[in-house]
Amino acid sequence: MDAIQVLVIEDDPMVAEVNRAYVEEAGPFTVVGIARTAEEGLAMASALTPDLVLLDIYLPGLSGLEALREIRRRDLPCDVLAVTAARDVRTVQDVLRNGAVDYIVKPFQFERLRATLLTYAEMRRRLREEVDLSQAEIDQFTRPVGAAPGAVPRPPDPTLSGGRVPASSPAGGSRPPLGTSAPGAVPLAKAVPGGSGAPGPTHGGRDLPKGLTEWTLRQVLLHLVQAGRPLSAAEVARGIGLARVTVRRYLDYLVQQGRLGVEMQYNPVGRPVYRYIQR
Repeated sequence: MDAIQVLVIEDDPMVAEVNRAYVEEAGPFTVVGIARTAEEGLAMASALTPDLVLLDIYLPGLSGLEALREIRRRDLPCDVLAVTAARDVRTVQDVLRNGAVDYIVKPFQFERLRATLLTYAEMRRRLREEVDLSQAEIDQFTRPVGAAPGAVPRPPDPTLSGGRVPASSPAGGSRPPLGTSAPGAVPLAKAVPGGSGAPGPTHGGRDLPKGLTEWTLRQVLLHLVQAGRPLSAAEVARGIGLARVTVRRYLDYLVQQGRLGVEMQYNPVGRPVYRYIQR
């Protein structure tokens, strides 16, 4: 199967890179471009003619919903998957009414996105190969995509992704997170093609302390960005599936570099809790 070409429209550079890594890890997909605004995304969609657009709704200037309407008005030959923090009923209805193949709410689990992408890949394959489809065949790839928000549909046969099953994942099963049993926590170092978790050389042009990796650093910071509120080291650790002591090292480093602020929460009993927030 030829790689499915994907355009990511996302204004946050870190979220965009994580989305790129997740998409290319999921199966037969390649990200052909990343746009930071709806206007840039529309221009790239016209020039690159991607098969699928991963679209955020909250964008500077023209909104993602307006971009989706413009894609439909121009009759661009691409499908759209909404990946956004917007969850109000009106927005969800408008996005789905304008033909989005699915609507995924941030923050999301890797398996949720992977299931939708593999279902989409199977749908494209069947639509290109079959002249007529039975109701059962249509149901096979429409029911998972239309699953209730938050549900994790069972993905199609992972051999559809060129016979490649993501590392540490049983065929068709859930991918176990590294170092934890928390469901859906996928360390970013393992979500990047070729990522081994080996230490990244720099962060913002600076050498990282020994034992820290660039991708895990980004994962920690991304989790705080998506949360949008102060979190403790234990909360971050649970969210990304790493040990608290490991996460604390990354948080302390980010505080030293001025990327995070720290607040102290005093409780009636026990020690105070340090909470971290993006500056």
